[in-house]
Amino acid sequence: MKFVCDGMTLSEAVMKVSKACAVRTTAPVMECIKIEAFGEEVTLLATDGELAISKSVKAEIFEEGAVCVPGKLFADYIGKLSDEQVTVSTAEKGLEIGYKDAASCLQTIHAEEFPKLNLEIGENSAVMKQSDLKKIVAQTVFCCAQDDSRPILKGCLMEFRDNLTMFALDGYRLALADAPIVSKSGETTVICPARTLSELSRMLGEDEEDITIFTEGGMLLVRTGGTVLLSRLYNGEFIKRENVIPTRFTTVATVSRAELISGVERAAILIRGDKNNLITLDIGNGLVKISSFSDVGNMAESVPATIEGMDLTISMNAKYLLDALKALDEEKVDLSFGGPISPFILQNTEKKGCLYLILPVRNAQ
Repeated sequence: MKFVCDGMTLSEAVMKVSKACAVRTTAPVMECIKIEAFGEEVTLLATDGELAISKSVKAEIFEEGAVCVPGKLFADYIGKLSDEQVTVSTAEKGLEIGYKDAASCLQTIHAEEFPKLNLEIGENSAVMKQSDLKKIVAQTVFCCAQDDSRPILKGCLMEFRDNLTMFALDGYRLALADAPIVSKSGETTVICPARTLSELSRMLGEDEEDITIFTEGGMLLVRTGGTVLLSRLYNGEFIKRENVIPTRFTTVATVSRAELISGVERAAILIRGDKNNLITLDIGNGLVKISSFSDVGNMAESVPATIEGMDLTISMNAKYLLDALKALDEEKVDLSFGGPISPFILQNTEKKGCLYLILPVRNAQ
């Protein structure tokens, strides 16, 4: 194998694909990037068994072939050659990387040892605007669980119906959002790993260009701009949202989103590093009073609000509240409460297509 490629083009492709390389595995080939040079394109491919990313770039190919090279090492090295014209070739001692009058060599593994991947799935499909898909992922994925105590909660439930509905929760908070679908081949429901969705979001643009999501046999596939993302889906029963999202409230406060964010951010400074990261909201008399207490000091300030229902004092994790507020996008937001120890929800005041639920915390103070 031998090809010549622009260093910047190759570096960007390698960095994108290397995100799918396995870490701390007993199978060295899973830590590799497979390089295939055929026709007029070089295709880079990596997988950790759950997520696979492939990227094709134009190159001047002198000798076709394929080989596997340590992914992170290759990515770091090529990243330092973004301003060079790079020659990549195989030799007896490994993969040779040439640039200017210099050259280096990396150990390789035979391409035949790399796992076989099916990049042609397509039983079910849904077409969406890239900007809509990127937005709904950003609105939900941060609420997925981070630990392995309940593995299925490390994914988002995706329901392809008239719209795409995404639902995520980690046991302390949840997100629910809708986005329009341009067209679809049928209705389906899948549970997609949060990591996959985060990598997919990085692939997507902010434009109105269409993108197609394919699912088949427990796999999800997306293609865009020479990049292919393939992921395993989670199997199992997801929590039913109708069992956890309240529908009756005793207090509803409508406030300026920007003012509430600013107040909560200031309150959060004083509790930085505290285990529970607690702030308290006192709601009543046309105000939402924000307060926090710690060993280094205390803070209290009020934000004007339109309030319906009973006065209320409630405490919660400041980060969870900020994450939800920043994911909403209207000038005014509604906070709906069922009591001081009941889960509460946040939504835009006008468009209700996005909802966040947060569990309060009993404050000992």
